[in-house]
Amino acid sequence: MSLEHNVVTPYCTDAEQESPRTKAGIKEWLGLAVLALPTILLGLDITILYLALPALAIDLQPTSTQALWIMDAYGFMIAGFLITMGTLGDRIGRRRLLMIGAAAFAGASVLAAYAPSAELLIAARALLGVAGATLMPSTLALISNMFFDARQRALAIGIWATMFALGMALGPVVGGLLLEVYWWGAAFLIAVPLVAVLLVAAPWLLPEYRDSHAGRMDIVSVGLLLTAILPSIYAIKEFAKAGVTPLVVVVLAVGVAGILVFIRRQRMLSDPLLDLQLFASRTFTAALIILLVGLIGVAGMMLLVTQYLQLVAGYSPLVAGLWMGPPALMMVLAGVLAPLFARRFRPAFVIAGVLVFSSIGCGMLALVDAATVQVSQVVIGFSLVYLGLGTIAALGTDLVVGAAPSEKAGSASAMSEMVQELGVAFGVALLGSLATLLYRVQIASSIPAEISDEANSALGDSLWAAKSIADQLPAGMLEEAQQAFTQGMTVVATVSGVTILALALMSVLGLRHVQVIGEGGGQE
Repeated sequence: MSLEHNVVTPYCTDAEQESPRTKAGIKEWLGLAVLALPTILLGLDITILYLALPALAIDLQPTSTQALWIMDAYGFMIAGFLITMGTLGDRIGRRRLLMIGAAAFAGASVLAAYAPSAELLIAARALLGVAGATLMPSTLALISNMFFDARQRALAIGIWATMFALGMALGPVVGGLLLEVYWWGAAFLIAVPLVAVLLVAAPWLLPEYRDSHAGRMDIVSVGLLLTAILPSIYAIKEFAKAGVTPLVVVVLAVGVAGILVFIRRQRMLSDPLLDLQLFASRTFTAALIILLVGLIGVAGMMLLVTQYLQLVAGYSPLVAGLWMGPPALMMVLAGVLAPLFARRFRPAFVIAGVLVFSSIGCGMLALVDAATVQVSQVVIGFSLVYLGLGTIAALGTDLVVGAAPSEKAGSASAMSEMVQELGVAFGVALLGSLATLLYRVQIASSIPAEISDEANSALGDSLWAAKSIADQLPAGMLEEAQQAFTQGMTVVATVSGVTILALALMSVLGLRHVQVIGEGGGQE
């Protein structure tokens, strides 16, 4: 039988904390295990294609721009629909939306697995993003609905954040294992059994969550939000491909106009899609910026490192995935230990200290020699980068939600999730596009005039395109392409390292007023 509840805030009264009736029992912890399934799945789907991309490129022959769309259309659509789906869940029920979205996610995964062309795969990834947007806010909202005790709820949210980060970390490893036995489409089909377990267990272990006072969904705001996000990203991709063109200027202007009109409309509405008053909190704003910028740097480097292991070092997807194991372990350790350190040291200093290590890791990646293969240096450097991701994933959500008034915790949660998805997607788009641009500049002067038009086009497009026709290239040209890719990766690593180091300083300045976790509610 469904149990309906009104909105549950992330805080409870002292009496509630002391009452044994508010303590979660075995059913709630089993329910958390059920919620971990879509959480891990969402993380997996962000990164599982990183190792599948070379095999996919050989099969579907996407252009470099199409390849980037295949990677990040999913994240952009999630980010675009998160707030909308959060409002919809309040109206129809969080558990119901979770189950509907999970079923849609499995169906879209099957479509993606058997997509016959790059265009159809991009469309399937976009559908996956819309379905995924129903899962993220539902899982976090249901955790607040299931765990009334403050300490238990903090632990449950920490596990939730770690599961999402763990899914992102395991993506390359799982992708490598699947590609060793199956074809690239198997990376999508992993969603089907996980969703099946969720659909069977959810009615028994998860309560329903519905806000009887939920406001009307503003469809105009939904359209404006998409108008703000999607054209902006398209402009970034076209700029990386063709530079400043009239199309880039016009599309970017549409995106900026969408942002401005969206903000203005939210200020006018009595029940806005996004409550802009949340940004009045310094902690809220600073934590969101740290999540966004930090994930941009980490996600962009993740894409390049996984390509380096396959396209430059020459490893199979399985071996490359195994090399990604140490970074994954470092991220999980950071996710577990960061909250413990934050009980003794202020979160600002925990985040800043770990980000300094991440910037050192970027420095190691920036010093990779383009003329030789240096796998150990790449893996150690990227392991340090991943320390930052684990720390941000563990502490970022708690800082964002904790900085918001209790009655606005749902909106704060949706913003945290949207920013994380945007960070990953922007990282792939911005740093992936920068690496592609640098590759093309480097390789252009090395392409001999006598090669075929097909080889010329492949070499000038990307390393994976060049490797797909390696037998048609003159002697030494593939090595030239690999060096051009590595040089691009080192420049991107330098940019990421400087950005992350600046972010460490910002975390100290923007979050230094936040107290040690467990003291005074977390903030001064």
